[in-house]
Amino acid sequence: MASTWIYPGPCWGFDHLIRASHLVRKITHALNCYLRKLLTNNTLRQNGAVRRPESLQSPSWRSCIILDRMAEPTTIPRSEHHVSRRHIDHDALKVIARLQQNDFETYLVGGGVRDLLLDRRPKDFDLGTAAHPQQIKRLFRNCWIIGRRFRLAHIKFGEKTLEVATFRKQIPPETDTERGAREAERERAKREAAAAGTRPRRFIPRDNTFGTAEEDAFRRDFTINALFYDASTRSILDYVDGMRDIRSRTIRSIGDPNERFIEDPVRMLRAIVLAARLDLSIDPAVTAAIRKHHGEIAHSSPARLVEELYKIARSGASERIIRDLGDVKLLQHIAPELDRARSDALWRSLAALDRYRRQFDDIPPSLGNAILLGSIVSPFATIERPRRRAAHEPLAKRPLEVSLGVLPVARRDLERLRQILDLQHRLAEEQLSPRATRTLMHRSAFADALTWMEVHGQTPELVERWQSEASAAAAAPDEEQVRPRRRRRRRRRRRPGAGQRGPEGEDQGR
Repeated sequence: MASTWIYPGPCWGFDHLIRASHLVRKITHALNCYLRKLLTNNTLRQNGAVRRPESLQSPSWRSCIILDRMAEPTTIPRSEHHVSRRHIDHDALKVIARLQQNDFETYLVGGGVRDLLLDRRPKDFDLGTAAHPQQIKRLFRNCWIIGRRFRLAHIKFGEKTLEVATFRKQIPPETDTERGAREAERERAKREAAAAGTRPRRFIPRDNTFGTAEEDAFRRDFTINALFYDASTRSILDYVDGMRDIRSRTIRSIGDPNERFIEDPVRMLRAIVLAARLDLSIDPAVTAAIRKHHGEIAHSSPARLVEELYKIARSGASERIIRDLGDVKLLQHIAPELDRARSDALWRSLAALDRYRRQFDDIPPSLGNAILLGSIVSPFATIERPRRRAAHEPLAKRPLEVSLGVLPVARRDLERLRQILDLQHRLAEEQLSPRATRTLMHRSAFADALTWMEVHGQTPELVERWQSEASAAAAAPDEEQVRPRRRRRRRRRRRPGAGQRGPEGEDQGR
């Protein structure tokens, strides 16, 4: 008689023992985190590191915040501010909740908190957390880690991307000895990899030195950008008296502005942009430091400066920003060609661009970039020239790189500018055949060229005519669809069992 083995099912004792061990592990981890935080706070209190300086309220202390001394944050409860969770992106709140449920300190940080406090709609919501990038990736399947200098986590929700950054701390400048040792280690790793036929191991930059929320607040550029919003308690954490500067609408540097601007000269540009875009005033100490160190911005990455210029074009305050940059002598180092092109034509172009931005609340990146670059080459971009086909051909042949100087403009932006400048002259031609009209309207840069002409306020009757032509073409049915299709003759089916013809046309069945 054959024996039958019966599966008894999961062992009750072993299964519950595994679950209990996971629960004990979670409780132990939470208890360890609490004890570590408690011991750290007690040590800081004994050393006097968290005592708030008596002179904190004085403006003289606030103009130069000591970076190596951490202070207890000022907690602003929900009753004392008007930031509501209803104004925060729902997906950002979900990310904060999941990170906090896994014992990671997480806040809404940066410009999102600043804009909410200034009654403006944030463009995006950035998060700061104690979790490292790999820990964030393990919690979210829709997470991608990007960046070389700064390792960031991007969490995607459809077309939307949330940026989650790990708290970092301010690190002292690298000495010559440390720099030499690092370069020697890198060269040694390259030689070993070349000998082994493998890729050299990648060195993590010193900027990825993670820290605490306090250290992250003190390493930021301005006090109004160092406010943290805690979604769980609905309170705001303020380490640098940023709320006072929010109320007074003042841009103030964290630490000595002379030192902070030498560390990262792009901060000078950001101060001017923030003041113009948000209608804020700049602290006199910050203005004096910008005038003193304006030449330092020439050492910044040119690609980074071009990206900042593109943001200026889409800010809605480009005219004021360019004027202010010229007044503090930053523009001559950022874009010398744009500084030399300052004229009434440039101001009219930028003012029209700002009006368009306020009217439609958004500017296509390609159009904003083209208008800014076209303002630099404005002597070649005017529409008041002979309306003949040969008139704009030298513009297409002339390399725009010569007019743009040393600006490392992307090739796609240059090509878009060429298309727009070419189209605005084609659209100005009076006699065009119907076929040429349809061809122009099907060009990819047609809408941008029309907007270019509308923004600059040139020949409004011409713009209206082309807009009506485009509307009529969109309303009319496509010519390919109207034309009746020729019906193909159906192939005659062969009878089953019928003989097939051979290669010479004779029946094979005979």
